Amino acid sequence: MPPTDASAETGGSSTSSTGGGVEDTLELRLPDEFVALFEEDRQSDPPPAADEGPSGATPPDGPEGKPPDLVPFPGEDLLDALAEWGAVATPLGSFQLVPVRIERDLQLISRWMNDPAVAAFWELAGPESVTEEHLGSQLAGDGRSVPCLGVLDGVPTGYFEIYRADLDPLARHYPARPHDTGIHLLIGGVADRGRGVGTTLLRAAADHVLDHRPRCGRVIAEPDLRNTPSVSAFLSAGFRFSAEVDLPDKRAALMVRDRALGKVL
Repeated sequence: MPPTDASAETGGSSTSSTGGGVEDTLELRLPDEFVALFEEDRQSDPPPAADEGPSGATPPDGPEGKPPDLVPFPGEDLLDALAEWGAVATPLGSFQLVPVRIERDLQLISRWMNDPAVAAFWELAGPESVTEEHLGSQLAGDGRSVPCLGVLDGVPTGYFEIYRADLDPLARHYPARPHDTGIHLLIGGVADRGRGVGTTLLRAAADHVLDHRPRCGRVIAEPDLRNTPSVSAFLSAGFRFSAEVDLPDKRAALMVRDRALGKVL
C-alpha cells in the first residue's frame, strides 16, 4: 500500500547551444557507489512468473510458504524493539513512531482511511471494523509488520507500517536481501499534504530504521506507479527508483533507500 502524500513539484529543462560548429559538452561521472548499486539491480531479476501457481502465489516450500532462509526464529524480535526507538529531530519538529493501540487509535486511523485521496490507494474505506481487521492482523502476527502512528511534536500526523520486506510476499517480486525493511505510510491531514511534510517524515522514518536496525542495509517501498505524488515524495526523501514490479494488486515503483548512500541522497 503506497503513501498518499500530496504532490511534490518537479521540473526541469534542457537547452543546447552551438556556436562556430563547436558543441559544448560536460562530462559527468557518477560516484562509484551509484554505479555498483545500479549494476546490482540490473543483474538481479525477480523470480520468473513460471514459478507461480494458478492463483499467482508461489508454491509453499516452508512455513507460510516462505523459503527456509526467510523463516524467522521463534520468539525473534523481527524489528529490533521498534517501540523503544524514541524520537528523532526533523526540520519540522520531533518525530516518533508510536505503535498503534486499537482502543486508542482506531477512530482516527479509520477516519484517515475514509478520506477519498487515501482510500483510492489503501482501499480500506468503510466502517471502523474494516480498519480494525487490517490493524488486528498485524498486531496478532509475529511482529514482522508493526502499524504505527507518525507523531510530530506530540500530534499524530500520519499512519506508518514498518515491516520486514524480506519476510513479506513482496520478497517474491524483487531480489530481497536479509533484513530489508519496508515502509508504507499515509499523511492524515489534508492541510499537511503538498507542502513537504510527507517527504520530511519519510526521510526521518527511513533513517530511523537504518539507525536502529544495524543488520538492515536498505529500506524498501513499493508505491503504486499511478500515485505520482507518492513516488515524487520518496525520491525527494532520498530513495532511488530501482524497478517497476507487478504485484497482485498493482504495478508498483520499487523504491530503495540505501544505507551506503545515506549521506549522498
